[in-house]
Amino acid sequence: MAKKEVTVEQKLRALYDLQLIDSRVDEIRNVRGELPLEVEDLEDEVAGLNKRLEKLNNDLDVIDEGIKNKKNLIEEAKALIKKYGEQQKNVRNNREYNSLSKEMEFQELEIQLAEKHIKEHKAQIVQKNEIINQTKTKLGERNEHLGHKKGELDAILAETEKEEQALISKSEDYQKEIEDRLIKAYKRIRNNVKNGLAVVPIERGASGGSFFTIPPQVQMEIASRKKIITDEHSGRILVDQELAREEKEKMETLFSKL
Repeated sequence: MAKKEVTVEQKLRALYDLQLIDSRVDEIRNVRGELPLEVEDLEDEVAGLNKRLEKLNNDLDVIDEGIKNKKNLIEEAKALIKKYGEQQKNVRNNREYNSLSKEMEFQELEIQLAEKHIKEHKAQIVQKNEIINQTKTKLGERNEHLGHKKGELDAILAETEKEEQALISKSEDYQKEIEDRLIKAYKRIRNNVKNGLAVVPIERGASGGSFFTIPPQVQMEIASRKKIITDEHSGRILVDQELAREEKEKMETLFSKL
């Protein structure tokens, strides 16, 4: 649908109103600051710590299984030693006796090796449990910190979310009343400046937030509201102080109703 014909002054007022609305949204988001990112980072850290705990507990299960296997091996070796000992009583010659003795010695070595492995596994368990306890302590601290930060964020959201959504809706409504080329220019300027101010009033002979003086002739042209003028230094769209004052008063009334 084609937008209705409007004067330059109406365009300037609409642009400045849009700026005031978007600046109010910026203020609300600045109040939240880094909180959403902090909460997200803490959630990622908590998830990482839980995953680490899961892996450590799985490692303990593997070590326990290893100890169980070594104990079974020891019992089997002892049974073989007993068996070979009984067989030695019935041997017919020294060769058979010596062969059984070697088998018994081998099983003794198997027992010693298994006991060594069990000792190593038990040391690993102690080490793993220390890491698990440290991780649990850290996880508890991070969960507590996360709960605190989430509480802060939820409180701010509860206080500002309704207003923010209403402002975003108003911003979209105002954009529909402004021609596309001006909206594109407005958004481009907003993205290129740190404070998001694309439309600023003249203050003390300079554009808002700037120290570069605007020539008197240009100031007069801005005050006449006959054409859209941008600051040659920052690229911002300029409006006169009186227009800015009138629109601020109008927007303050709007904001108070949200």
